[in-house]
Amino acid sequence: MMNFKPPETKTTSFPTAEKAFSLISKGWKEVRSSADADLQLIRNRANSFKNLADKELENFLNSASKSPFIVPTITATATTTAAPAEIDFVKKLKPKLSEIRRAYSSPDFKWAPKGKLKLDLSGIKNAEDEEEDERLGKWRRQRFKDEGQFGELNWEPIKAFSDRLRELEVELKSPSSSPVEIFEGIKNSEFVEKVKSSLKSICKEPEETKGVPPLDVPELLAYLVRQSSPFLDQIGIRRDISDKIVESLCSKQQNKLLLRALPEGESSLIEGDNMNDELDLRIASVLQSTGHHYEGGFWSDSTRKNISEGKRHVAIVTTASLPWMTGTAVNPLFRAAYLAKSEKQNVTLLVPWLCESDQELVYPNNLTFSSPEEQELYIRNWLEERVGFKTDFKISFYPGKFSKERRSIIPAGDTSQFIPSRDADIAILEEPEHLNWYHHGKRWTDKFNHVVGIVHTNYLEYIKREKNGALQGFLVKHVNNWVTKAYCDKVLRLSAATQDLPRSVVCNVHGVNPKFLKIGEKMAAERQSGEQVFSKSAYFLGKMVWAKGYRELIDLLAKHKSDLDGFNMDVFGNGEDAHEVQTTARTLNLNVNFMKGRDHADDSLHSYKVFINPSISDVLCTATAEALAMGKFVVCADHPSNEFFRAFPNCLTYSTSEDFVAKVKEAMSSEPQPLTPEEQYKLSWEAATQRFMEYSDLDKVLTSETRRDGRSSRKGMGKSVSMPNLGGMFDGGLAFAHYCLTGNEFLRLCTGATPGTRDYDKQHCEDLHLLPPQVENPIYGW
Repeated sequence: MMNFKPPETKTTSFPTAEKAFSLISKGWKEVRSSADADLQLIRNRANSFKNLADKELENFLNSASKSPFIVPTITATATTTAAPAEIDFVKKLKPKLSEIRRAYSSPDFKWAPKGKLKLDLSGIKNAEDEEEDERLGKWRRQRFKDEGQFGELNWEPIKAFSDRLRELEVELKSPSSSPVEIFEGIKNSEFVEKVKSSLKSICKEPEETKGVPPLDVPELLAYLVRQSSPFLDQIGIRRDISDKIVESLCSKQQNKLLLRALPEGESSLIEGDNMNDELDLRIASVLQSTGHHYEGGFWSDSTRKNISEGKRHVAIVTTASLPWMTGTAVNPLFRAAYLAKSEKQNVTLLVPWLCESDQELVYPNNLTFSSPEEQELYIRNWLEERVGFKTDFKISFYPGKFSKERRSIIPAGDTSQFIPSRDADIAILEEPEHLNWYHHGKRWTDKFNHVVGIVHTNYLEYIKREKNGALQGFLVKHVNNWVTKAYCDKVLRLSAATQDLPRSVVCNVHGVNPKFLKIGEKMAAERQSGEQVFSKSAYFLGKMVWAKGYRELIDLLAKHKSDLDGFNMDVFGNGEDAHEVQTTARTLNLNVNFMKGRDHADDSLHSYKVFINPSISDVLCTATAEALAMGKFVVCADHPSNEFFRAFPNCLTYSTSEDFVAKVKEAMSSEPQPLTPEEQYKLSWEAATQRFMEYSDLDKVLTSETRRDGRSSRKGMGKSVSMPNLGGMFDGGLAFAHYCLTGNEFLRLCTGATPGTRDYDKQHCEDLHLLPPQVENPIYGW
């Protein structure tokens, strides 16, 4: 039978722990001994000072009682030494000093309290201590400002530590206590827990160093619903319902995150209106923790949206730009300048950028630009020369292509993406039907709080003149209704000549270049001084295409050629139909002189007295308003497009061809009346801007209350979540169907779209410094 010997138990850890506590106890004793030695030294110095004071007082008393004071006596003739004499105050002081000496020398003498026998310097000491404490406090606050807040220093753990060390010393010396029991007692003692909690409170880890928890599944689903809200809105799920879904998905997680960051005893209620903001900030914090920096995206609407100085933002989007002298290039430019002049809102003008090959087809005098910055400089110089003040608004460009068939510029790609989300507040669409015929992108009313459309052109009148015009007009009429209803909150028609569109009102919101009003004032002043200012007869100015009134003009002059014998007329304009128009006029042997197009404010046009405009395709002819501002006669058709001008005495309207002849003769044989101040103001851009603010409801929108993210509450809550808005569902359905149809290139081409306008091309990427379309708009994005 083998003898089993158990292994030896290693106890090296116990002596090690015992030595450690012994060392701590020894160190504490040394500190206490050192403090006792310092206190003893202070006592010895105090006693020494006391003995020295006693000796000095003894010497003073002895000298006062034995040695008399001797003072010299000074006379006028000689200096002698007077007899010794005691000073009076010493005589009086001597009995008191004797009493003090006897009392002080008595063995029963005891010192009186400090306040009675010594000067009370505690006030000075306290003041110095307070000053020192204040300096130390400032130093401590400055030192620990960035390291966390210590609060009031609590020395209770130190005292408890000292007491516990004494107890440990006793327990270690006690033979009844084993090292294991002592060690376990230390480990599980309440004292250790207090020390640990105190150290944690002092050395608190900054919140910035903590990792941001990743997004959980409900948060990802909530953000997916948020991102898909335009799509859900288009299929009839209202935005407030989407917000409810987002709120229910992320409320629990948001509350948990907020409560984790709050001190105990405090709570926070997350309002439903703030849930979207909390979700955006949560996602932004996660992205920031990963080091990812993204300048766009859906969350930037709330986290980056900034209404500087409390201002709203107005984006004006138009279909043409200078130097193309057309109404949709000039009027939006003046609108941007005068809206920005009021300094009540920030303004951005978004105009099309044409590649150089298209610029050569559109811009007059072979004028081209190599960069958007060069064209912007040209636009600003032209504008500031005419308005007379420094313009303060932003000019941006979007890709566009010129369509020879439609003789207009068609946007390429999603035009709305060129207005940053942080500036997407109020949109003014100049020619909304034109901008949205082939718009394949984000819905304007989803991105912007308020969308106003301004109808410039009577497209139905133009289309009727083309082949199969009746059928095309029927289709375009319904398409215009479709896109304006789906993309606009309010539509302004410059005159009743345009088709009646949903949510539309008729109002002239265009003004006249201030330069024309100054020309009119100058001409009126010269006429009052007796000068002859009108030395030429009649003229017409406009783009030389048949639809701009050239057909009506040639027909009237040819029909009444004999009635207008001796009547000569000058025509200024450039255009695609120039050769055909001129050939027709020469064939009919009309007294018409054709000249190249020029600015209506050109000095060579000031001396004409009569402006003839027979066009019935215009909505509101800018040239007619400019001629009236210069103090000329205007002969125009009795048409809804001229309704605004009828109130001016110099406007002569005709309804028949015979009436046309009579009005021309009347204008040629008489002098126009100078404009009154009221008439001048009615033509000005100040009055036009005021009318625009009123009829577009923009004055109400700009003064309405805004939400926390800076976006106004454009659409209020419905009567009930369970009662859907049928009108909103219908508009959303129209927008979704339009989005699907315009996404198919074959359908686009069948409806007359310019090839390659669904997305911008490579040349646009180079000119405007854009990412390729497949990168900017990936196929998996909404």
